[in-house]
Amino acid sequence: MNNCKLCPVGCGANRQDGVGYCGQSEKMKIAKYYLHTFEEPPLSGKNGSGTVFFCGCSLKCVFCQNYALSRSQTGKEISPNELAEIFKELENMGAHNINLVTPAHFVPQIVEAFKLYRPKVPVVYNTHAYEKIETLKLIDLYVDIYLPDLKFYSPELSKRYTGKDDYFQVASRAISFMMNSKKTVFGEDGLLKQGVIVRHMIMPLGVKDSKQILNWFNGNKKNGAYLSLMGQYTPFGEKHLYPELKRKITAREYERVYEHLLSLGITEYFVQELGSASESFIPKWDF
Repeated sequence: MNNCKLCPVGCGANRQDGVGYCGQSEKMKIAKYYLHTFEEPPLSGKNGSGTVFFCGCSLKCVFCQNYALSRSQTGKEISPNELAEIFKELENMGAHNINLVTPAHFVPQIVEAFKLYRPKVPVVYNTHAYEKIETLKLIDLYVDIYLPDLKFYSPELSKRYTGKDDYFQVASRAISFMMNSKKTVFGEDGLLKQGVIVRHMIMPLGVKDSKQILNWFNGNKKNGAYLSLMGQYTPFGEKHLYPELKRKITAREYERVYEHLLSLGITEYFVQELGSASESFIPKWDF
C-alpha cells in the first residue's frame, strides 16, 4: 500500500498516508451491501445476489451510473473482519452468491477477509476489466465467477470516455485470463456456480464498436463463457460535457447489435431489454 500498483494505472501512491488514483486509502470503503435482484438470471435467482459495492475506481468512465461511488463521494470504512461478517450476513439473508463490485484496488484486504471466512456460496468478481493479471492472480483462488465488462474496442472511444486509450488491450487480456481460469458450471437449481459472463453495454452512436466487441468475443470465448448484451445505458455522470451521451440508445441501435450477435451464431448469451434503461435501477447508497 505504500507504492500501489494494483491496477494498470500504476500510480505508485502511498495509500497508507493518502489515496491513489482510485481515490481510496488502504482502508476498505463500501457504499452498500444487499440482495441485488437485477443481475443476470443465474446470478440473481429467486433471492438475489449478495452484492457489496466498493468505493473508488481505477477507470472512472465519464458516464458512470455509480458516479458518487466511483468518485469516492460516499461510503464507510470497514476492516477485513467486518467484511467477513458481511459475507456471513448476506449468506444468512439467502444470497445465492457473494458479488464483489469494483474490488480491484482492495484485493489484498479482501483476501484477508476470505482467510477469515470462506463463503459457502460462489464468489463473483464484478469488474470493469481494466485489471492487471498479477492482481487477478492474487484473488483467483477465492473467485468462482468472473463478471467483467468489456466496454470499448476503439482506443479513441476509451480515451474520450475514460482517458485511457489502452482499455481494450488491457481488458481483453484480463478477460482471456478469466476465461482460461473458470469453466462454466451450472447447478441443478439453474444457478451459475462457476464461469465467466462478459458484459457489454451498447452506447449511443456505438453500434460499430459493439459489433467489434462481439466479433472479439466470438473468436476468443473459452470454457463456455457467456455474453451479456446490455441496453441499460442511462444518461448520467458528466453527460453535459458529451453531447452524444445525453440520450439513451435507440431501438434501432439496439436491434443492429442484437442482430449482429445472432448472425455470429453465439448461443450462450443473455440480452437485457431496453426497458432497463432507467435511473430506477441505479442503487441508492446506504453509506
